[in-house]
Amino acid sequence: MKKPKITRRYCPKCQKHTEQKVAESKKRARNQAKPLSKGSKKRVRARGERRGAGNLGKYSKPTKPKMIGKKLSKKTDFRYTCSVCKKSFVQSGGVRAKKVELI
Repeated sequence: MKKPKITRRYCPKCQKHTEQKVAESKKRARNQAKPLSKGSKKRVRARGERRGAGNLGKYSKPTKPKMIGKKLSKKTDFRYTCSVCKKSFVQSGGVRAKKVELI
């Protein structure tokens, strides 16, 4: 996906269309381990318990195979900076793309 570095968009602060610089925001992991959560491995081990459903044998087994592996494409996450008021805005709703290039 190719996108121009400067585009004309509506600026909510200026309340008019202005030229805005496009920048891709830094990607962060959405599912990072939270060591203090209730079910985290560290805390479960400290309590001396095992993870998983501990009910009658056949009910605790998974019924269907889990989808494994990560998605091939990530959603775009653009930041637009107004050239007039220098205020920055986040894109609402991304589009899935394998490769993003600002030209």
